[in-house]
Amino acid sequence: MRETEARSADIEEEPILMDAVVYPHRSLSRSGFLILMGLICACSFMIGLLFFLVGAWPVVGFLGLDVLVVYIAFRLNYRAARAYEVLHLTRSRFEITKVDPRGRGRRAAFEPTWLAVDMDDPPHRRSKLILRSHGKGLEIGGFLTPSEKLDLARAIRRALDAARAPVFETPVFETSVFETSEADPKAP
Repeated sequence: MRETEARSADIEEEPILMDAVVYPHRSLSRSGFLILMGLICACSFMIGLLFFLVGAWPVVGFLGLDVLVVYIAFRLNYRAARAYEVLHLTRSRFEITKVDPRGRGRRAAFEPTWLAVDMDDPPHRRSKLILRSHGKGLEIGGFLTPSEKLDLARAIRRALDAARAPVFETPVFETSVFETSEADPKAP
C-alpha cells in the first residue's frame, strides 16, 4: 500500500501532459429514450387493438414481446455506455485505466519514451488504436468511431512528443552582471 502511495505521490509531482477520459458516444438521451419507448408502446397498442378487434388476439402478445425486446436492447446499450477509459500521461509514465460497465477497472502503464501509437491513417471501419511498447500492446478507444480514434491517436502522439522533448532548466539571476552604479563616474 505504501509503495502505491509513494508512486502516486511521484506521479502527482510531475507535470501532467495529458489527462483525458474517453466515453462511448450515445446519441439518444434518457428523455429521448422515454419518448421513443412511449411511441413504440403507443403504436404497438394501437396495432394490437386493431388485431384484437378483428379476432386475431394472439398477435397482441407478440407485439408486447416486440416492445420488451426493444426495451432490453436499449437497456443493454445504455449499460455498455457506462464503460470508459482514463488516459493519464506524465513525462515518466503513461497510465491507462479501462473501466468496464460493471465498474471494474484494469490499469496498464507504459514508459512514454518507447511507446508507439498505431492507427490507420486514413482510418477505415475496422481500424484499431493500439499502444505498443516492449512487445506489449493495448487497444484503446474500441467504442469510438474511426475518425474519433484518429483524433485521439493524434492527440496522444502530440502529448508523447511533449513528454519526450528535452527539458532545459535555465538558471534565473536576481541581478544583472552588467548593472552599473550611479556612483561610478566611468559608467556610460
